[in-house]
Amino acid sequence: MAITDISVGISPARTPTYPGDPGIEISAWAAIERGDAANVSLLHFGAHTATHVDAPAHFIPDAPPVSALPLDVLIGAARVVEIAAHVRVIDAGHVAAAVPAGTSRVLFKTRNSEFWGADDTSCFREDFTYLTPEAARALVELGVKLVGIDYLSVEKFKSTDFATHLTLLGGGVVIIEGLNLRGVAVGDYELICLPLKIEGGSGDGAPARAVLRTLSQSDAT
Repeated sequence: MAITDISVGISPARTPTYPGDPGIEISAWAAIERGDAANVSLLHFGAHTATHVDAPAHFIPDAPPVSALPLDVLIGAARVVEIAAHVRVIDAGHVAAAVPAGTSRVLFKTRNSEFWGADDTSCFREDFTYLTPEAARALVELGVKLVGIDYLSVEKFKSTDFATHLTLLGGGVVIIEGLNLRGVAVGDYELICLPLKIEGGSGDGAPARAVLRTLSQSDAT
């Protein structure tokens, strides 16, 4: 089976962070070149850095944390759907047109994916394509259990009510943000996305490595 990495790398020089979130710092805690026995890196960045998973606890008090997310939702058949490059706002109509009934996991490939191929990716793009609350509601009504988007938020930049997040997370939908779907064709795949099992703090989310595996014909049906 062909495996495609759809994760965004974590780099202080290349990875953008959502405004207001912690910056990325990676330093040498121990280094062989300094005479230490081994290299040990010190990592400093937020839970919602690069490719990451949002848990219900991100926006809902006393909701399940990232360490409690069901693995059978994070692994399984997923459909990649493409939204036209001129679309800046994914609404309920786009969901109805692109997401078939019975879809459990949907990954939205938008113009955002091309941002990851720019010469300088470190600057945060405020004009990213996002999901409206109505689109989120349509996905919940379809019974979708996981939604992925190819930039750092499913929500409109500078939203004040966070209705898209609240609708999805409140409806039991796991959110993956920061995917890179450049070069991924529309179709059905096996998704494997495992966030770090962070058990401290509020459990709002965690960085993840996400890959797609090409399904056999029998798996896709």
